[in-house]
This record gives sequence, C-alpha cells and structure tokens, in this order.
Amino acid sequence: MKYLFSIFLSLFILSAQAKKPKHQYIRVSTEMGECIIQLYNETPLHRDNFTKLTKAGFYNNTLFHRVIKDFMIQGGDPDSKKAEAGKLLGEGDVGYTVPAEFKDSLFHKKGVLAAARDDNPQKASSGCQFYIVQGKKFTDEQLNTLETNRLHFKLPQWQREIYKTTGGTPHLDRNYTAFGEVVQGIELVDLIAATPTDSNNRPLKDIKMTVTLLKKRAAKKLEKMLAKQQKTQENA
Repeated sequence: MKYLFSIFLSLFILSAQAKKPKHQYIRVSTEMGECIIQLYNETPLHRDNFTKLTKAGFYNNTLFHRVIKDFMIQGGDPDSKKAEAGKLLGEGDVGYTVPAEFKDSLFHKKGVLAAARDDNPQKASSGCQFYIVQGKKFTDEQLNTLETNRLHFKLPQWQREIYKTTGGTPHLDRNYTAFGEVVQGIELVDLIAATPTDSNNRPLKDIKMTVTLLKKRAAKKLEKMLAKQQKTQENA
C-alpha cells in the first residue's frame, strides 16, 4: 500500500511540475492600456527580485516618471507615489542593489525590460527602478559607428538585423541588465513614449501603474497562444 501511495505521489508531483509555465509574466496596467512582460529565466536575480516586489504590491500607484521618445519609459521610484506635480524624481530606492546579470543573448531591442542604475563601477542594478525600451531603428552605418566609438565590441549579425528592423537602444548593451521583454501590448510603450513631458522628462500628466503577476493558469494560456503565433510566423 505504501509503495502504491509513493508511486501515486510521484506521478502527482511530476504532473504538477509539467503544468508549470516556462516563465513568469508580469502585467503592467495604466489608464492608457496594459502590457504583459515575460521575465527571463537567464537573469534569476532580477527575475526573483521583480516578482518579489510585484507580489508585495510595491509598484502599485508608482509613476512612469521619466519618458524619452525613441529611447525608453522609466518607472519604479517609490517616491513617485505621492509626488507633487513637477517634482524631480528618480532617486528613490529600496536600500539595496542587484548584481549585474549580463548575457550576450539578451539585448536592448524594442520592448525589453531592463534595470536602471547609477554610475557604480560594478554596474549593479537599482533594486526597484526599471525601464522599458522603445528605441529606434538603426542603419548599418549607424551601428558600425556605435560599435567603434561606444560599444567597443561587434554586435552579432542577427542582433544587428533586429536593431535595423524592430529597433532598440544598442548603446546600452552590456551596461544595463536586460531581464524581460514585452510579449503582449507593445502599443502601450509607444503611447507612453509619445506623451508630453517637462524639462526633466517627467510626463505632464501622471501615468500611474498597477503591476501584478500572472497566475499559473493565465501564464500557461498565454504561452500556448504565443507558441501558436510563433508557429504561424515561421510558416508564413
């Protein structure tokens, strides 16, 4: 009897594990719309820190406090929750940093979620502030100049093609940790990036966010839909 119970328990555990989503997903909601972000498993320190803060409701009612068109939209400053209009933001933190997790395969294409940071030599990330890349499209000539004058390394050809067709901010590669990407609702990034701002790049009208973690069932459904979309694109 104990033997049969052990087999049943093992099968139950294996079945539960098989049903787990491959990634964790974050929903960012605003009055302008929402987007869903997949967190990279390749950057576990940033993934786990972001999910921890999300579960605690840390980001709810914070603002996208720094917006630069054709570059990025930034948020996550806890001081922004009750900030007066026009106040300069961007210095708030949670009292710790996250070690850099640079991966050559993770780069600043449009829609990427990345961690903000100060000028510390270790390039450690802010414990809470983040940005989502809007970026712009680059030509081969522009990328060549960037490689020579700023990056000091060669971009893989496949990444160059994405920077040329989808766009991004390649000058941030290997300098700021990319740890996720928008998989649904990229239009929100463009809408926020186009909003009018003051001289400090703060939107004239506050853009508050609510950030939640997708539950397992919703994440599995999303992954199934994304896999179907990818298969359709490959067969096109």
